[in-house]
Amino acid sequence: MQAKRIMIFAVSLVSSLVWLFILVNAAPNEGRDLRFPSDMTQLREVSKALKGMTETMPAYVLLLFSSAYVFKQTFAVPGSVFLNVLAGAVFGLPLGFGLCCALTATGATLCCLLARFCLAEDIPSFMAVHVERLRIRLRENSHRSAYFLLFLRIFPMSPNWAINVSCGVLGVPVSTFFGTVLIGLMPYNFICVQTGAILSSISSVRDIFTWWNMMQLTVVAFVALLPGLLGKNPNVSLSQKGSTEKKLS
Repeated sequence: MQAKRIMIFAVSLVSSLVWLFILVNAAPNEGRDLRFPSDMTQLREVSKALKGMTETMPAYVLLLFSSAYVFKQTFAVPGSVFLNVLAGAVFGLPLGFGLCCALTATGATLCCLLARFCLAEDIPSFMAVHVERLRIRLRENSHRSAYFLLFLRIFPMSPNWAINVSCGVLGVPVSTFFGTVLIGLMPYNFICVQTGAILSSISSVRDIFTWWNMMQLTVVAFVALLPGLLGKNPNVSLSQKGSTEKKLS
């Protein structure tokens, strides 16, 4: 079984890398040097190249960006913030925002499913703490799990990659997971994409995550959790409660 899990992960990773390689090599000359941006200078270079290609190959640019974004989310590759900003710079606020929300939820769900099939029976030591912490919190908030997961997404200090993997290991329903990611990360995505629309006026990632923006995200997080806190805890029989805990264990 362990060999099968390793094979699933390896095939998924290699297939994704091959697909990205084919896409990049299909680009015209100005796009052959495209890479994942890791700083503002690279972000501006990639933005300029993609903008040039959108005039003649808009469908290709959309496919390339979407594939790269889902790859980063699926395999928990750091730096998605740069792609969010890039979406605003290349596609504008309305399309870029909607695109990032959909791709974030899709990629995070694929990451969750990959963890469910590959890690559920053999949790890596570096993930054990995250998984156990989330397991306890889900038990404590079993009657309002959707609100709780929504809170985790909106709250600015939540490590999204760890939540994705942990939810997969713990068997969180895919529909609940997808919905809370889609809605919960909207404020974060909006701030990043909106910043991309004024890319020329920012010099570092710190210009995106100002104290004011972080305070706004924190307030929204607590507002999202408020209905769950005010709602009555449903009466659950001991047998039902035991069944729920067994499912999350």
